[in-house]
Amino acid sequence: MLKVGDKLPAGALQEFIEVEGEGCSIGPNSFDVEKATAGKKIAIFALPGAYTPTCSAKHVPGYVQHAGALKAAGVDEIWCVSVNDAYVMGAWGRDQHTTGKVRMMADGSADFTRATGLTLDLSTKGMGLRSQRYSMLVDNGVVKTLNIEGPGKFEVSDAETMLAQAKQARA
Repeated sequence: MLKVGDKLPAGALQEFIEVEGEGCSIGPNSFDVEKATAGKKIAIFALPGAYTPTCSAKHVPGYVQHAGALKAAGVDEIWCVSVNDAYVMGAWGRDQHTTGKVRMMADGSADFTRATGLTLDLSTKGMGLRSQRYSMLVDNGVVKTLNIEGPGKFEVSDAETMLAQAKQARA
């Protein structure tokens, strides 16, 4: 399992791009995790699924609300990672008003999630293999903080906790 001090696993995540530009076409685009994190401080939070209750009512809205404060604390980008396809993540991002604040990164086949060791098997609920709920502060691809939620909990991966950690890392 991924831990503080580890480098993020190699692989790719997908993001649905709304407007063509900067070498990206409209629609799903693939991003190499190592290249996308190089030289950047990124707040990453992961959750079990798009449009699910806690994720939609609390997790994503918290990061959208605190995006400015996180960037002021030295965070270059904020990523939401979920085991969903890029189309679903794009639609959910539109619904959650994440544009310019949170990048909605899809891990459609759960390859990145498996590589982190932070999987959650929700097969009995008809959702298959998903991601645990967690957040982490990553600096140049290296995990600096990691906040893993207990089953059914939402206590340590919220935006307020990440903001406090980003401020502390900057001090």
